[in-house]
Amino acid sequence: MPRKQRHYVTGISAHVIQRGNNRQPCFFAEENYHLYLEWLGEAAARYGCEIHAYVLMTNHVHLLLTPLVEGAISKTLQSLGRRYVRYINTRYGRTGTLWEGRHKGSLVQSERYLLVCSRYIELNPVRAGLVNHPAQYPWSSYRHNAYGEANTLLRPHPQYLRMGSTSAARCAAYQALFSIALDSGLIAAIRNAAGSGFPVGNQRFMHEIESVLGRCIGPGKPGRPGKTAIGKSDTDPGF
Repeated sequence: MPRKQRHYVTGISAHVIQRGNNRQPCFFAEENYHLYLEWLGEAAARYGCEIHAYVLMTNHVHLLLTPLVEGAISKTLQSLGRRYVRYINTRYGRTGTLWEGRHKGSLVQSERYLLVCSRYIELNPVRAGLVNHPAQYPWSSYRHNAYGEANTLLRPHPQYLRMGSTSAARCAAYQALFSIALDSGLIAAIRNAAGSGFPVGNQRFMHEIESVLGRCIGPGKPGRPGKTAIGKSDTDPGF
């Protein structure tokens, strides 16, 4: 069976997911998380990716990236993956693969869905029942995006910068986004897009991507955010 094509376009952000093999853990101790993030930053700088949001769960990873050059996302993930697997196998005396095949990814329409996707990523620990609020989880970008906590790994996306004229204003606006839960239909749309490789965006965005790529890439129709508070409707088990 042929591999599904992943559709990345220079300058357009993408939501990327990588899972542990058979959904088994890929992080076993605090030092694992620290080294993964350190090496992620090195690989992204080397191959030309900007990182806007992330979460490291026990058995999978979500990243929101913008490739600055062609092939940047694949090269970043390949380099990081090989280095991290070697480290884990040596550290814990294991052999074989750690990741479940190739990473998955979908393009994200910035002006409509980039901040939605960032919320989706940073709310994973809440949906999984690990914490009550994203600020309580140490292995995500939330504290930087919402409180301005220092994090050299991250680069602000233009959509984030438009949220306010100062860092404090942007942080306050970002925090306010999390007072509204993500609609379950929108969660499903982001999830399905990542699994299928289809973009997250409206039909105009789909047509623009098809024009750039010169081929049909299939439909995708995200829902709209709901208006209930966090924790009331945002209860899916994490992805």
